[in-house]
Amino acid sequence: MLIRRPDDIPASEITDERLYLNRRSFIATSGLLGVAAATGALPGCLKASPSDEQASDKLTPYEDVTTYNNYYEFGTGKEDPAENAGSFRTRPWSVAVEGLVRKPAVYNLEDILRPVRPEERVYRLRCVEGWSMVIPWLGFPLASLINRVEPTSQARYVEFTTLHDPRQMPGQRRPVLDWPYTEGLRLDEALHPLTILATGLYGRPLPNQNGAPLRLVVPWKYGFKSIKGIVKLRFTDRQPATAWNKAAPAEYGFYSNVNPEVDHPRWSQAKERRIGEFLRRRTLMFNGYGDQVARMYAGMDLRRFY
Repeated sequence: MLIRRPDDIPASEITDERLYLNRRSFIATSGLLGVAAATGALPGCLKASPSDEQASDKLTPYEDVTTYNNYYEFGTGKEDPAENAGSFRTRPWSVAVEGLVRKPAVYNLEDILRPVRPEERVYRLRCVEGWSMVIPWLGFPLASLINRVEPTSQARYVEFTTLHDPRQMPGQRRPVLDWPYTEGLRLDEALHPLTILATGLYGRPLPNQNGAPLRLVVPWKYGFKSIKGIVKLRFTDRQPATAWNKAAPAEYGFYSNVNPEVDHPRWSQAKERRIGEFLRRRTLMFNGYGDQVARMYAGMDLRRFY
């Protein structure tokens, strides 16, 4: 098994956070170059040279990444997940694959992870509330799992579902959302090489408050699309309902691409506050990943399909 539990990892194998924070050239290019290496992408398919904005990125400190979170299953406050998720059990864990696939089954987490080789991807995470982080994720392309289960030609979307367990997840005892949390992607978005299933961050196993043991990371979309604690994938020919779109359809659309030109009804999305910085910075279209993903939305009205 390639993903090891915390007590299996000697301290000598965990990269010191200070080393991460000093590796600026690595930060700027590793996410894109790692994708190209993993997928065999031809030169030019992914932008390997960083933009000025990317080059100025530095990693958000581990302490901030793991204590300032949105994870309503453990509470609505930013500190609630870290405070309430410590005893959350992530083993044993299984993921059901259903719908328009040739190999539907309930897969143990170990069976999902065994054939993959987790790699590091440094991605920006932009939240709809106006804050952002830069995080070194450990994960593998979602496409590798999708290809294993063989979607049929009718499959156009993937719906994701979070665990529903109010005994362990105190936030689910309140009707903040229509539990369980659900999210969805168009199939081409799910297959894009930037889309990963994350199993860790900062060279360590994924903390409970960050979505252990398995969460989605879609770096060009707002953070709420990156569903945590995944227990089910369902392939469908119809656009699935999603948790925040059901709760507030005028505020949260299905696509949820980072778009500074489309404001949230209650605040502007033109600027963001990087956690750890005082000044706000301009928000980049598609969170700065436009060269890689914009072609998927060619001809779409991105104000209507927000």
